[in-house]
Amino acid sequence: MSEPGGIVLAAFTRVGALLAARLAGALGGRAFVPGRCLVPGTEPLEGTVGDWAELWFPHAEALVFVCACGIAVRAVAPHVRSKAEDPAVLVLDERGRHVVPILSGHIGGANALARRIAALTGGAAVLTTATDVNGLVAADEWAVENDCAIENLGAVKQVSSAILEGRPVGVAVTEQEQPAPWPVTLWLRPRRLVLGAGCRRGSDPEAAAKAAADFLEGAGVSPLSLCAVASIDLKRDEQALIALAERYSVPFLTFPADALRAVPGRFSASERVRLATGVDNVCERAAVLAAGNGVLLRSKTLYPGTTFALARRRPAHEDGLGGPGAPGPQFEEVRR
Repeated sequence: MSEPGGIVLAAFTRVGALLAARLAGALGGRAFVPGRCLVPGTEPLEGTVGDWAELWFPHAEALVFVCACGIAVRAVAPHVRSKAEDPAVLVLDERGRHVVPILSGHIGGANALARRIAALTGGAAVLTTATDVNGLVAADEWAVENDCAIENLGAVKQVSSAILEGRPVGVAVTEQEQPAPWPVTLWLRPRRLVLGAGCRRGSDPEAAAKAAADFLEGAGVSPLSLCAVASIDLKRDEQALIALAERYSVPFLTFPADALRAVPGRFSASERVRLATGVDNVCERAAVLAAGNGVLLRSKTLYPGTTFALARRRPAHEDGLGGPGAPGPQFEEVRR
């Protein structure tokens, strides 16, 4: 199969294929059409539209159908799981006059993508979500736009209802674990914390996971606020750390020793660690560097076989370094 992610489009007429090809080029996506409709910029759609939806639904960021709504609904219906997991699904007519998000309007970004597509086709984005119709901010869409994880998705409906009715709402945007300040509190966890980690070679992944959970609990922060796990490049193939990043669904970033040594600040120093790695501290320095020279929140904490530290990203306007994807030119993201 092709690389996961991205925007995929399907069309079933020659006119629709031409539009799908144009949109795929503009959006950086891929367009699939039956063999009889192939035009430059499109690829063959193998099997039925249901087969195509089954293939792409778990992997794509957005599925865009250039066809009747009924075709799209029947194609994706068997695969719908929840608003937290489903990709954006949109339908537009082959002339691009009406662009209709039918699934994951807010969290999946279907409404925003509908506006982009409508701007490209000169058509109209047909939005049916109540907050958009009334020109109000949807809490779940705001969370996505501001890179926040939604901890209790069930509260979104209640908060949205309160917004529509003009009643006060309770939305807490914090990485800190604390008692709920309102009877119904929607918890949004900004993804801005980096877990710096070090471990002995061949450490047990489950033991490392338990230690990390204890460390984060001791720091009083939500794991949903993690944006990366970071270490030295000597540990790039360390399964315990790779598994830890996968557990929290964040990238695993590693840095060479010279980059870690150059991190400004005061850190716990260990001669034993320096002799083994070339730098006097791994977890603290890696956390701060991966956070864009961020703020060290919790210093080096030792567990059997592992060490952890925690840093918070600085707001981009403070240092221009941005978020977890921009810790500097020397980091390496480890993938399986």
